[in-house]
Amino acid sequence: MTNSTRLYFIDTMRAWAILMMLQGHFIDGLLDPVFRNPESTLYNIWLYFRGITAPVFFTVSGFIFTFLLIRVPQLGWENPRVKKGIRRGLQLLLIGYLLRLNLFGLLKGQLYDSFFLVDVLHCIGLSIMAITGVYLLTIKKRKYLFPLSLLGISVLLFLFEPLYKQWSFGFLPDAMANYFTKANGSVFTIIPWLGYTAFGAFLSILFTRFKESKFLYPVAIVASLVVVQLLIRFSSEAFMALHEATDVELFKLIYANNYLFIRLGDVLVVFALFMMIRKFLVHQAFLKIGQNTLAIYVIHFIVLYGSFTGLGLYKFLHHGLTPTIAITGAIAFMVICTYAALQYDKHETTIKKRLATVAEQVKTQAVAAYTASIPLVRELGYQLKLLLRRVFGVVRN
Repeated sequence: MTNSTRLYFIDTMRAWAILMMLQGHFIDGLLDPVFRNPESTLYNIWLYFRGITAPVFFTVSGFIFTFLLIRVPQLGWENPRVKKGIRRGLQLLLIGYLLRLNLFGLLKGQLYDSFFLVDVLHCIGLSIMAITGVYLLTIKKRKYLFPLSLLGISVLLFLFEPLYKQWSFGFLPDAMANYFTKANGSVFTIIPWLGYTAFGAFLSILFTRFKESKFLYPVAIVASLVVVQLLIRFSSEAFMALHEATDVELFKLIYANNYLFIRLGDVLVVFALFMMIRKFLVHQAFLKIGQNTLAIYVIHFIVLYGSFTGLGLYKFLHHGLTPTIAITGAIAFMVICTYAALQYDKHETTIKKRLATVAEQVKTQAVAAYTASIPLVRELGYQLKLLLRRVFGVVRN
């Protein structure tokens, strides 16, 4: 986004979400279970923020991608953001799999089962491509069809979650089934998490349509808080009332575990709060962090979970820290990962040039070695040919 069109509060929300994700992963993975006291107020506050981090991150990801997608005047395949979105989605899928690759297993000729598990990057990558697909199918038709399709996807995925979460998807290979079920160990699945990304895309369309209105933020804040009340305070009772009126078992199942709609309400609380304080959220540090969430995520995954080697903090300190050390460590972890990502961003051009130079040198040396080996291979082939003639000559005699 250019400075003239940038929604600073969204960048800051994304920065907040990635930092919450880092501390959540660190503490959840390393804090000793004996200290997880459900009666502790502090622990419950932390647990609440850990629970809303992923919904906020998915929603903001869908918002930013779609905001960039629809601000371009060209429509359909003529929109350059379409191809960029497809490339971005595929890139996230590739990075998601690479982060789960174990080089030691690869040297043994094995791909461990964990390689095929699905995580945040896989789901966001597929969600971006799904939003792009909906855009291509609807954008040249009626204006309201694109946003309504996105909102419909969110509502349907959230409504039918009690049903499809029971499916094992055993008819699919595990590598594909992992996108739909957590039975094999996937952390996230495309359903229902696509619902949050699609809802973020829906919100971005509303912001884009009314971006010139001087009442955009007051109306958006009030509307968000009203919907928050409906989702958090009244949605469960509404589903039970629907069950009693229609005797549809699905509504009762939603009432029993209405976390998706309630979390959506939590997401809108965060949106409202960040919109309220948006004038204070223009510091470059916030914006830089928000623009480098992918690098931060990759670095945190390598350090914490030991991508490529399996030698991460999780292996050595899993559920072994006291609260004091875990909190101090989480703060240090956030600072180190963020600093490393920002340094990478600062020197990205130089790093890529050096990597390109190394790759070119390796390629040149490989070609030279191949060229130099041709005479040797020919000589070996000639000698082998002579040897075979002698052997078969002896046998014939």
